[in-house]
Amino acid sequence: MSIVIPFSQALRDRTCSGEGETGGAGFMTDLISGKGHRNDYIALVAQHFFIYEAIEAAAERMKNDPVAAAFLSPKLTRLPAITEDLRFLLGEDWADRITPLPTTARYVARITEVGATWSGGFIAHHYTRYLGDLSGSQFIRTLMQRRFGFETNGVGFYLFADIAQPREFKQTYRAQLDAVDWSDAERERVIDEVLVAYSFNTALFLELAQAKAAAAA
Repeated sequence: MSIVIPFSQALRDRTCSGEGETGGAGFMTDLISGKGHRNDYIALVAQHFFIYEAIEAAAERMKNDPVAAAFLSPKLTRLPAITEDLRFLLGEDWADRITPLPTTARYVARITEVGATWSGGFIAHHYTRYLGDLSGSQFIRTLMQRRFGFETNGVGFYLFADIAQPREFKQTYRAQLDAVDWSDAERERVIDEVLVAYSFNTALFLELAQAKAAAAA
């Protein structure tokens, strides 16, 4: 008898190498290890603004989609927290002081495209961002607080105040992935799109590192 692997497990197994490459990019490694500076952190938060502006606009468009709607929760919403973080970090004129990097612009365009036309693709990006956020949020928040003297201001993005049990939330999310009646071909498309999302994140970290090096030259 063949063993049927749940889709959420297949997704994790097939994309774990891509996730590792994202986490190992030099920019983020330096930031986590203490080699990065406050301005590096601010640069990352700024790019997050554009990414989450796109994905949460797509979520609004997808709220009536019969498949995507099950994955949407106001508990995950990050844009208001990012906005407050940037106001704290940069001041009231924060919006005039940030611009998307080329990689971010391409990432946003991809999220916007699939978020208007393809629920599976939207879910792939939603899964990549939010489950990744939940998995690493407490660790990164604690490190940034220790490194830069933040309390809650400046790291609100990493504070999921409405999700008391992140592990249980993620388990429910994965159960919802398993429950979607996608064909094998559609599941492959979704996995491929998660890998696209990982590649954007890797490229973004590399571009942030390049921008940092150029500024220091």
